[in-house]
Amino acid sequence: MALVAGIDSSTQSCKIVVCDSTTGKVLREGRAPHPDGTETDPAHWWSALTTASSGLLDDVSAVSVAGQQHGMVVVDEDGEVVRPALLWNDSRSAGAAHDLVTELGGPKAWTDAVGNVPVASFTVSKLRWFAEYEPELAARAHGVMLPHDWLTWRLNGSRTEPTTDRGDASGTGYWSPADNTYRPDLLVRAFGRELDVPRVAAPAETVGHTPEGAVIAPGTGDNMGAALGLGLRPGDVVVSLGTSGTVFAAHDRAVHDPSGAVCGFADATGGHLPLVCTLNAARVLGSAAAMLGTDLAGLDHLALGARPGAEGVVLLPYLDGERTPELPDAAGSLHGLRRDNMAPANIARAAVEGMLCGLADGLSALADQGVPTERVLLVGGGARSAAVRAIAPLVLAAPVVVPPAAEYVALGAARQAAWALAGTTEPPTWTLGAPEEESAHTPEVGARVRERYAEYRRATHGV
Repeated sequence: MALVAGIDSSTQSCKIVVCDSTTGKVLREGRAPHPDGTETDPAHWWSALTTASSGLLDDVSAVSVAGQQHGMVVVDEDGEVVRPALLWNDSRSAGAAHDLVTELGGPKAWTDAVGNVPVASFTVSKLRWFAEYEPELAARAHGVMLPHDWLTWRLNGSRTEPTTDRGDASGTGYWSPADNTYRPDLLVRAFGRELDVPRVAAPAETVGHTPEGAVIAPGTGDNMGAALGLGLRPGDVVVSLGTSGTVFAAHDRAVHDPSGAVCGFADATGGHLPLVCTLNAARVLGSAAAMLGTDLAGLDHLALGARPGAEGVVLLPYLDGERTPELPDAAGSLHGLRRDNMAPANIARAAVEGMLCGLADGLSALADQGVPTERVLLVGGGARSAAVRAIAPLVLAAPVVVPPAAEYVALGAARQAAWALAGTTEPPTWTLGAPEEESAHTPEVGARVRERYAEYRRATHGV
């Protein structure tokens, strides 16, 4: 039996699963935390990977890394990191993103070029900020990598040229999923000069070997890893509730949304992964619970004790600013409060509904780009909430399935590792456990909740 390992290097932690390469059965797991914040020394990622993998990887035949998207890791000509990596959730580059969009001729020019409109999260925006605000450090820059690129390179002993994959490259803002090529002119526009970029490997290519001899697969971005781990079928749309909220689906063609709401990403298999991202997801629940003096179980109990619509209370959950809609400087706000509805249960319910309304807007944006929703797969830490599972079918207006709890990003990376090891044209078929029964939805109830949310969003932020 050959063993493969998948590594999920996320914003908050490093998670590793070791699987049977044929069946996908998880045999061993490890985990280690990452420091909090919006920038970090990549050495912390390597330290966490080393800690999480202690005793796990000695007998594996292949390994792959799925990492948080968009982060900027800049290295000098000796491969040394120049400054702490800027993570996807660092919003200081919002102004730089706006400038880049304007300079190229507007959102359509960017979607025509790379399928995406730059926002603060994207690497291209972070490079512009870096060049403008830290010119002395920027002068030392020789190459730029994404978090998973850097970790893959380190796994390979830094012996060969850095590599990336289509999925993660498609989130940089200077690689085109439609044309399968870098756009060096856009990188130069952002940074002012050329930088070395990782070679884009084929989906199941062997890009190196660990010192112990295990095959290293190309790796990918975290959302692409989750899609591979879930084995998405046509009509499936994933709503993932982690630090950020994402709505994405496997698709057969490149998407170009000039509004910027839908990111035209590639996936990890050679196809495409249109995606909508919000900055505020599971942490909204934790923050609301803390405000109400309870824990997540207590928040569930309160929210499920309130009626749909929370008797008119609405939360705009922009606690960390927002990416979709693009409101980097926004703050969260409660609306519709009256003496007769100002109760903990209604505020708890409004927190859950508000978080889900932002993701329902994501489903609508995908539909506008021709991506169908036959059912929603609800995953991530927030999917463990009983209130979220009960309320999601109402707000999302679609049948909701909760797959078995699993580390799907790490599983996707492991499945890619098994694919590289097998050398086949398609990834191996792994069978997940049985999902929870589909939850019915009531379109009329959810529509009223979403309408009130949209009214307050427009009145408060004009979008």
